[in-house]
Amino acid sequence: MTFSKSQNIMSDDTKLSAEAQKAWDAYQMMGKSKIEYFGLLQEIDQKYKQGGSPTIAENLQLEKLLKTHGEKVTSFNEAMQAVTDKTARELLLKKLMGDTSPPGMH
Repeated sequence: MTFSKSQNIMSDDTKLSAEAQKAWDAYQMMGKSKIEYFGLLQEIDQKYKQGGSPTIAENLQLEKLLKTHGEKVTSFNEAMQAVTDKTARELLLKKLMGDTSPPGMH
């Protein structure tokens, strides 16, 4: 396993277990849904600040995005619970936190 301090990420030769990879993928999807939701929320907020108000379509889209994000959060939580191997979980948590130090080096 190698780590790159300059890039602050684990290198490609660091392999997550299948369960940990599922959790990582779920985390990525959760992050994407959060960005989409908050992006629209910011657009609507700007409208309010300029005296406008959200349309019915915008409100429905915001509701849909929030529901999707909630589902992604649930999927991530379930995927995390499936990572029961201690070493696999530690590697995943380090990746989630952006920690580049090898396991046991703290």
